[in-house]
Amino acid sequence: MSDREPPYDPYIPAAGNGGAGGSSRQNGDQRTAEIQNQIDDTVRQMKNNMQDLSERGERLDSLQDKTDNLAVSAQGFRRGANRVRKQMWWKDMKMRVCLVIAVIILIIVIVVPAVVATKH
Repeated sequence: MSDREPPYDPYIPAAGNGGAGGSSRQNGDQRTAEIQNQIDDTVRQMKNNMQDLSERGERLDSLQDKTDNLAVSAQGFRRGANRVRKQMWWKDMKMRVCLVIAVIILIIVIVVPAVVATKH
């Protein structure tokens, strides 16, 4: 049983690579370190992306709240504008009615004495 080879593991470099095990191991360690650095950079970038996404979500929520408030304010403004428009319409109608009454009274004041004077 001692002639059994250990099971193949792709992550452990083979000892029989050209007879220079030390050099091969050093290259493997360097390659592993480079890959680990790339993984660390990727993980760091993903964490930054997640944080940015979270901040964006918060900004979107804030923007949604502001939009809702603006819609409510616009509806209130529309109601107020309609109320003012109706008030101004009534005020204009009252002014027109007063002018018509004043003109009628003026015509009566001028015409009645002229008619009475022509009858005598």
